[in-house]
Amino acid sequence: GKQVIATVIHAHLTTSDMSTFAQSTARISATAARRIASSARTRSVVARAGKQVIATDKAVAALGPYSQAVKHGNTIYVSGQIGLDPATGDFVGDDVESQTERVMLSISEILKAAGANMSDVVKCNIFVTNMGDFAAVNAIYAKSFPENPPARATVEVPTLPKGAKIEIDAIAMV
Repeated sequence: GKQVIATVIHAHLTTSDMSTFAQSTARISATAARRIASSARTRSVVARAGKQVIATDKAVAALGPYSQAVKHGNTIYVSGQIGLDPATGDFVGDDVESQTERVMLSISEILKAAGANMSDVVKCNIFVTNMGDFAAVNAIYAKSFPENPPARATVEVPTLPKGAKIEIDAIAMV
């Protein structure tokens, strides 16, 4: 309602603008204006509203200070996945094919934990250490998106975490 609108406006104002803002909001109740003008934490509460961390033991745990995925509103951001077995933490194989299969399965399991599936994916980024693997990666990737594949970028990089041959991240909409 009016308080939410005022809160969003508040996030864009400087502290010196607050008294002017409070005085110029005739359509917002005096109580709401006082809350906005006096609350230093309003901005951070709004920024965190709706953010949900997604985690599943069916994909490898995050290797650093990040989440497997984050859902905000109807958007799911899946962090880059590499071909590690979630049970052992070891690579499922030394070849790009087995690692790609595991990456796609991990993305699928993370999406399932978030209430989505592969058909909800709208964008992927693929990172490979050898562009010569493009055809093999493409063949496996295509199995996950038989209809209406998402937008995508594929980039060759010099190295990936733990010496992986491939990493893929995804964005899905539900």
